Amino acid sequence: MLIVALWELSARALSGAYILAGPVEVARYLAQNSGLMVRALRETLWSAAQGFFWGNLAAVTLAVTAIVMPRSERVVSALALLVFCLPLVATGPILRVLYGPGDGPQITLAALAVYYTTYVPLLVGLRAAPATWFELVQSYGRGRAAELWHVRAMTALPYLFAGLQIAAPAAFLGAMVGEFTGAERGMGVLTIRAMRALDVPGAWALASLAAAISVAAYAAIGALARAVSVAPPPVILSPPGAPVGRRLGALAPLGLTILALVLWWGLLEGFGLNAFFAKRPGDVFEALMLAPDAAQTRATLLAALRETAIAVVPGYLAGLALGAALATLIVLVPVASTVAMPLAVALRSVPIVTSAPLGVLLLGRGEAGTITLVALMVFFPTFVACLHGLRQAPGQILDVFDSYAAGPVARLVHVRLPAMLPAFFAAARMAVPASVLAVTVVEWLATGQGIGSLMALSASLSDYDMLWASVAVVALLSAAGYGLVSRAEALVLSRYAAEQVRR
Repeated sequence: MLIVALWELSARALSGAYILAGPVEVARYLAQNSGLMVRALRETLWSAAQGFFWGNLAAVTLAVTAIVMPRSERVVSALALLVFCLPLVATGPILRVLYGPGDGPQITLAALAVYYTTYVPLLVGLRAAPATWFELVQSYGRGRAAELWHVRAMTALPYLFAGLQIAAPAAFLGAMVGEFTGAERGMGVLTIRAMRALDVPGAWALASLAAAISVAAYAAIGALARAVSVAPPPVILSPPGAPVGRRLGALAPLGLTILALVLWWGLLEGFGLNAFFAKRPGDVFEALMLAPDAAQTRATLLAALRETAIAVVPGYLAGLALGAALATLIVLVPVASTVAMPLAVALRSVPIVTSAPLGVLLLGRGEAGTITLVALMVFFPTFVACLHGLRQAPGQILDVFDSYAAGPVARLVHVRLPAMLPAFFAAARMAVPASVLAVTVVEWLATGQGIGSLMALSASLSDYDMLWASVAVVALLSAAGYGLVSRAEALVLSRYAAEQVRR
């Protein structure tokens, strides 16, 4: 209630500035346009639900495959990461050309937005069962199928629900991005209309409705998890021992690159897609290296990437810092969670496609607005992961500190923060593609700068050489950033472990 009251007071204080609509004005707008909103919401929800189903089915299939055939895990995980790093802003127009009219792009983008966020924790959960449970199954003469169903599946349930909670808002976001590429109905279409008409109440109403739906889905999955799970997952997005990111680093980059290029070429050829818009790896290489205008293409692409880096790097770092700081504050001052937790969930639940124009309204088209929106996209998963990690500090060690009358700060520095490190780095890895998604959407919809704007312009001009080149470069850079964070994680955790041994 306090947040709603502050929102309304701020809107009234800024009345006439045309940048903020308060909850009363939003409620009035929703009431006056209830029929339109319900129809649009129904369209987007249906696309998001289908994408949510297919994306999570793909995640379950990939995770089970990696468990049943362990030698395939590195390839499966690496390719899954590379596909997840594809920028939705660019894949949307390509899918629109591929599918034509209909809701195919919305469903596909919703699936692409969710599968990896479920795959990573589910793979962790499938590996989290104690060895004694497998020995018990084997003592009864049962095989690997029984282990998978009776042991791994039961252990993985909390992890699965953790991934589904993160995936629910992402599915809604993916569906709305798909609607931006030429759909006739849906929340994304209304958002574009509100932006073009400078309809501030409409934009805030759409953002509020999208946030409410995402919060409801997040809460519903959490309630279902509590109903069927016996315990919360002991780790969020971070496997015991070596994290997923570290296992990916063992795969030879050259081999992965060759495999990805072969799959890229094979899929396009296999479906017989027209080379005019479905560019093969050779077409992209020619556009960047061999064509008469290759130098100009590279210069344009590099200039756009520099503009994007100016916003995405500080936004990414700020989101990580804010998430970890808020989690630490709640552990030190538990009463702060009554205000911080609802606000954090609400901020994360507003899809970036609706918050982007609102952020520009409030902060302008400069770097400050883009950095803020990227930070908000990174903030929530970091906050949740770090809070869980801080609360997983070993109770026996905390008891020892209590016996020496150690204060909360000492317990935080020597026990809780070390316990938080795996969860923090897991969130940092997942935040790399999330920050790229955020910055490209903001550039596409609001600022007109950077690689997001270049991809949107290329799609509108049917410059598919530039569009596919942008997709390939952004995906590779995102995967490289993920790998760098994984290496940093390995370095920090190994050094910390060595220091603990010396002590």
